This record gives sequence, C-alpha cells and structure tokens, in this order.
Amino acid sequence: MKIYKYPGRNEWPEILKRPAYDARLLDKKVGKILKAVQKNGDRAVKKFTAEFDGVRLRKLEVTGKEFREAEKELGNPLQNAIRMAMENIQKFHQSQAKTEEVIETMPGVKCWRKSLAIEKVGIYIPGGTAPLFSTILMLAVPAVMAGCREIIMCSPPGKDGKLHPAILFTAKLAGVTRIFKVGGVQAIGAMAYGTATIPAVYKIFGPGNQYVTSAKKLIQQDAVSIDMPAGPSEVAIYADETAIPAFVAADLLSQAEHGADSQVILVSSKEGVLEAVSRELKRQSAMLNRKELVEKALAHSRMLLVQSEKDAIDILNDYAAEHLILNCKNAAALAEGIRNAGSVFLGNYSPESAGDYASGTNHTLPTNGYAKAYSGVSLDSFVKKVTFQQLSPSGLEQLADAVILMAEAEGLQAHARAISIRIDKTQKEN
Repeated sequence: MKIYKYPGRNEWPEILKRPAYDARLLDKKVGKILKAVQKNGDRAVKKFTAEFDGVRLRKLEVTGKEFREAEKELGNPLQNAIRMAMENIQKFHQSQAKTEEVIETMPGVKCWRKSLAIEKVGIYIPGGTAPLFSTILMLAVPAVMAGCREIIMCSPPGKDGKLHPAILFTAKLAGVTRIFKVGGVQAIGAMAYGTATIPAVYKIFGPGNQYVTSAKKLIQQDAVSIDMPAGPSEVAIYADETAIPAFVAADLLSQAEHGADSQVILVSSKEGVLEAVSRELKRQSAMLNRKELVEKALAHSRMLLVQSEKDAIDILNDYAAEHLILNCKNAAALAEGIRNAGSVFLGNYSPESAGDYASGTNHTLPTNGYAKAYSGVSLDSFVKKVTFQQLSPSGLEQLADAVILMAEAEGLQAHARAISIRIDKTQKEN
C-alpha cells in the first residue's frame, strides 16, 4: 500500500480514486448478451453458461435431490452457524417493520401510507472465486419477512454442474422460492426479461463482478429495478494509537481478499500506526490462500497520514466507504461526525467480518462512493410505500378553493373541474 503523507485537500480526489475500467466497451459487450437472452431465452442462457462457466446444463433449475444431497454434505457445525446468523439477521430486520399512522391533515382529510411487498424479486449470488452463501441470508431473510411472493435466485454452477452445498442449504433455510444454476450477465438478463424456465422479476438484488454490475445498470433502462449501483468491495479504517496493528491489518486484508479490484484505505494521524500496520500486512498476507488477489488489491490501496482527527473524518466522509471502521479510543463520539458510509464498525473488537456474516446488520451496501446518497439493503428494500387518502364531502370542500386556484394557475382545467363538479353536486343536495 502506498503511503501519502499530509496530502492537501486538493489532492484527496486523485488519491481516493477507485480502480476504474472502460465502462463503454464493457456496456457494449454486456448489452449484446442481454439482448440475446431477451430474444432467445433458455437457449441463450445455456449457450453462455457453456461459454463462460465451462459447463453444459440440460436443466437449469435445482432439483429436490440436489437440496437433499447438499444438506447431507454440509456438516452440522456450519449448518448451526448459518442458523445462528439467520436468527440475528431476522432480529435486526424485524426492528425495521413499522406500523404507519393515519394522519388527518385537515378535518375530513385522512392520509396514510402502507408498505406493500414487491411481489417478485431476484437474488444474484456470485460463486466464482468464493461461494457467497452469507449474501443469501442478507437478501432472502428480509425478502421473506417483507412478504415477497416469489424469491428467485441465480448462482453460477461449478464445473460439475452443481452449486456449492452451503449455497443450497442456506437458500432453502432462508426461504428462497426457486433456484437456478445460472451466473453472470445471462442470469441478470434471465431474471429481468424472463425465459421459459426462469421467471421475470420486478427487482434484482445482489453483488457481482464488473459484468454483473454493468448488466444490472443496463436492465434498469427496461423498467427493472435494482437494489443499488455497486462496484468492488472496499473498507476504510481510521486508526489511532490505541488500535492494535494486527487487528487493523486483518481488517484491511479481509476486504482485499474479495478480489483484485477491491480497495482498502487506512487513515491515521500517527505515522507509527501506519508503519506497524504495514509490517503486519506483509506478515499476514503471506499466510493467505488468496495471496495473489490480495496483492493486486493492495497495489491500488492507500495509507494516508494526516495532521488531525478532523482531517481524517473529512477524508473518510469524502471517500464514503462501503465499510468504515473507527478503531480509536473515542469511536462512538467520532461516529457522530460520519455522514457518508454504508456501515460503520466501532472499536478494536468490531471487525467488518462480524457484519459480513452474523451480527445482524445487512452486508449488501453501497460501494464506489454511492454511500453519499444510497443506503444498504434493509426491510424497506423489499417493499414499496403506497400512500392512501380518503376525503369526506366536507373535507373536500375545505380544500376545493385552493386546489381549483392552483390547477387553473397551471392551466389544467380538467383538474379543477374534477373538484368543482363534486362541490356543485354537494351544494345542490344541501
């Protein structure tokens, strides 16, 4: 990781740049695949699965036999760990369910809002360099709690034509409706447009590589919603002299191992902290089975030495990290100054890994600076908020003059008449 000492504010944007790729060329390539899936359905999906995943499938949907085999193959300790994580995720997300209040804005004018589940949702679970079964919990659990009628899941098959046992076990446990052995752009296209086998959905969730990210961006143009814009995984850490360097290094590596395009940032006002963490990074990375990926991610990651705690917080708010760790003595107080982050972890004993798996918060978070405007996935992500209103004759009469004046001022005569025709009727009856 390159160290920047006391950079000026005008230098921050360049230093904090995320790894970039040529989006235009990528979108063009991805767009062709999406159009082929939209036109040729299952045939295109199977063709691209053979081409990109190296496996020819006769059937795309996971069978009951595959579920049973997966459960037998998965050991009880991991099954129990998944169940515990699921319970914590349920508890946290249940707290987000709110009963909406009926508001009488004027006598006889009642307005309220109701959360209605999105009927059909799609979940994409990557399986290339790691089977991310934990993401199933983060997406399927709130989807079930929200009341989604259909929860469709796609994940790329291995060379044996199967999905990882942990993916199948977790999906069944969490309440996924149907599962398909399809990955990449073709999976996003199938869930967006529908095929003879894979149902179309109204909203698609889940992380993925740059191809999946591009596909999700493009299908939005065809009125299919997505959870959020996304990019490679990232973590930013502020560490002071109370931080334990070995812990900080472990947290940085935990995100760097996601992929070569991941980025990690460390900010401190203590040069000794950066030096100690650098030594730990070298020591710990040598022990990792994904060492090559880690080294590539660290090559475009940064350490920043700043003058003060205030500068550190300003930099972190500018960066707007997916994961932000405040590893310092006054973490809770300092967190009050955080405006932009996907999820925040406080203190020496709050590693980002806890949130990734089992603490209860959702790990599907905005990346690439989108935390300045987007929230992570929650129970609200799986519902739409519909407003209702009911007016009595007297309530409408109180609003009539104002609405008619405003409608006529906008030149919308029919709007005004929709009010006046009712007022005329009630006045004649009285």
